Amino acid sequence: MARYIFITGGVVSSLGKGLASAALGALLQARGYTVRLRKLDPYLNVDPGTMSPTQHGEVFVTDDGAETDLDLGHYERFTGRSANKQDNITTGRIYQELIARERRGDFLGATVQVIPHVTNAIKEFVLDGNEGVDFVLTEIGGTVGDIEGLPFFEAIRQLGNDLPRGHVVYIHVTLLPYIPTAGELKTKPTQHSVKELRSIGIQPNILLCRCDREIPREERRKLGLFCNVRESAVVEARDVEGSIYDVPAAYHAAGLDREVLAAFGIEPAPKPNMRRWESVSNSYHNPEGEVTIAIVGKYTGLKDAYKSLTEALTHGGMANRVRVNLEWIESEIFEDGDPAPHLENVHGILVPGGFGARGAEGKILAAKFARERRAPYFGICFGMQMAVIEAARSLAGVAHANSTEFGPTEEPVVGLMTEWMRGNELETRRAEGDLGGTMRLGAYRATLAAGSKIAGIYGTTAISERHRHRYEVNTAYRQRLEEKGLRFAGMSPDGLLPETVELVDHPWFVGVQFHPELKSRPFDPHPLFSSFIEAAKAQSRLV
Repeated sequence: MARYIFITGGVVSSLGKGLASAALGALLQARGYTVRLRKLDPYLNVDPGTMSPTQHGEVFVTDDGAETDLDLGHYERFTGRSANKQDNITTGRIYQELIARERRGDFLGATVQVIPHVTNAIKEFVLDGNEGVDFVLTEIGGTVGDIEGLPFFEAIRQLGNDLPRGHVVYIHVTLLPYIPTAGELKTKPTQHSVKELRSIGIQPNILLCRCDREIPREERRKLGLFCNVRESAVVEARDVEGSIYDVPAAYHAAGLDREVLAAFGIEPAPKPNMRRWESVSNSYHNPEGEVTIAIVGKYTGLKDAYKSLTEALTHGGMANRVRVNLEWIESEIFEDGDPAPHLENVHGILVPGGFGARGAEGKILAAKFARERRAPYFGICFGMQMAVIEAARSLAGVAHANSTEFGPTEEPVVGLMTEWMRGNELETRRAEGDLGGTMRLGAYRATLAAGSKIAGIYGTTAISERHRHRYEVNTAYRQRLEEKGLRFAGMSPDGLLPETVELVDHPWFVGVQFHPELKSRPFDPHPLFSSFIEAAKAQSRLV
């Protein structure tokens, strides 16, 4: 039977509960256990799909088409286990499903209430589908004391009683701030946070204390005493310099996995095999050179909007033993001048996904610069579409080439996709339909042309990648573009939807309609990112 670990947060948000959960999952795997990680999000949105990236960060997409919290990306990258739509749930989705059931009459006239109906739905979600898994790690979003999180805290409190004795452990991630004028770490915020948690019936077994320096013995003793935990269960989570992939080793050294297993009564614990993480850390910390990549985007004010992307670039750097430096460039600045001053000294240009007209012309100019200067160019989703529009305007003579995403256009080189095949089923959409959950989402197969650059990168002509978009490149322009050297090197299996393009006479100019960054891992870098950084490495010798 699976054992359950619930990770809560206190004092302030953004303490790294997701990263802590992912690192703990990796450590349990290193000891030979199987794990599953889940996220409970208290917000009322059904999913983060319609939320602004500048507010929420990246939307992570699973193979089965779920739009989820970015923490699921951490879970996948650290454990290698692919998540699915049953690994992330929100208050909005719970209420949506409960109200639908109430309207059908499923509750037989009963009054539908937070307790027991909402809490039961949360518990069912946590417990479902865990057969054959040793540990289920469940992170609760937000911080203790948030009013919207109360049903989730109540549900995991109940599970502590519902499950057999010794099958539930609570970890509370908290902050120990250092006050320079006092010259000490302060424990009082953590004491208050644990007091709030205990007031709703949850006694944490382990405190994972974020701090920027060593916790003195007296402070550990005080936290153990006032928070009712063993002194050894006050685990130091110091800030890690350099790479997030040092976190598993740091938490292991601090004793987190040992304390978790001890809390379950698993002693002596199986010895861990940390070779994978030692290898990843060594690759990151011992580069043989460095490259600079320009990310030309529209959400550069919040780096979390591109979290999987930046991690995939790091993985590509580790595969090539180089340090990847990122130059963040707001694409709108190109629209009032020449992009050359911003791009001429970088070794590669990446235009990521995005939505809307703002900054689009700047991205088109970035693609033009890369094409003309023969600089490595990687266009992902929207970045591929902008590269195709640029080629249509500059090479194929389609002066008014544009996307219908930006409004009516006489030359819709990119247009709204209204129907497509998912397996054997036809999916349809309407322009005036809902925005949430209506894109082409999840894993789709693609066929790559034999002899193409991208087929050589993958080493195969059959691939499957994750998508998140609602506009497609119009194949009506394919012949004119291919005559000018822009090859449609990858298509959907039915030959209707363009999946990849590449410039035939360019050292490295690739656009993909999917999001390869979502499947990259530190111990298994995605081949497209490895190849892109390899091309940037070659470019660095020319700049």
